Amino acid sequence: MGPVRSELMWQAVVDAVEIAGAGRLLDVLDLGGGTGGDAVHLAQLGHRVTVVDPSPDALASLHRRGIEAGLPEPVRGVQGDSGDLLDHVEPAAFDLVVCHGVLEHVDDPAQALDTVATALRPGGHASVMVAGRNAAIAARALAGDFVTAQTLLGRTAGTWDLRSMGPRRFAPAELEELLSTQGFVTVRTNGVRVFADLVPSAIVDIEPGARDALYALERELRSSSEFSALSAGLQSIARLDLPSAATPDPGGRSAAL
Repeated sequence: MGPVRSELMWQAVVDAVEIAGAGRLLDVLDLGGGTGGDAVHLAQLGHRVTVVDPSPDALASLHRRGIEAGLPEPVRGVQGDSGDLLDHVEPAAFDLVVCHGVLEHVDDPAQALDTVATALRPGGHASVMVAGRNAAIAARALAGDFVTAQTLLGRTAGTWDLRSMGPRRFAPAELEELLSTQGFVTVRTNGVRVFADLVPSAIVDIEPGARDALYALERELRSSSEFSALSAGLQSIARLDLPSAATPDPGGRSAAL
């Protein structure tokens, strides 16, 4: 059994698959999927998975991981990123796009999500996870770095400077607005790692039952808005909104609502 943090991150993927699939096998795109830890697990469950990542070393590790797992068919690995995604995959090809830890690093999160939407089938789902700004502020303050905490407090995702401040941090409302603007309807929001990044590993590793208790606490608090806003990871599982159905007008013709 691995670290609580890793298990929580994997469970976030499972949550998205359950919502998107309702028990059926899916075509899944793991954008920025790295060495394919999640992708290979999904393939072992029978899902058809494509990983797009800019690192050739990561994709080589993905290939080795798939061989070691004994997959009957390898996970497809493609070198690329959100900027050139549609050069490598067909539009409307996926039921679920996993976009975890991506929007923090791109110059234009809205453009990246627009590309994700294009890759999805109508009614498909995206699982978007970003780093939470409230957690970063708290971590800086607890470390005694009050100046940086104050700086983060005065920033928004829209005014973030990647070059001077590092990866972008989001508030929950910012992520929800971003998804809505790009045509997504949020189905579920989760806080991922409310306390897991703050609890010393010595406590989790040494105290009997501490690991399981921490995991259970995290899963209980993930849907609490009071606590999820403080989590290190903010996850939104969202459905690509379908165009309004055509309905007959009084004259017998169909008219789009």
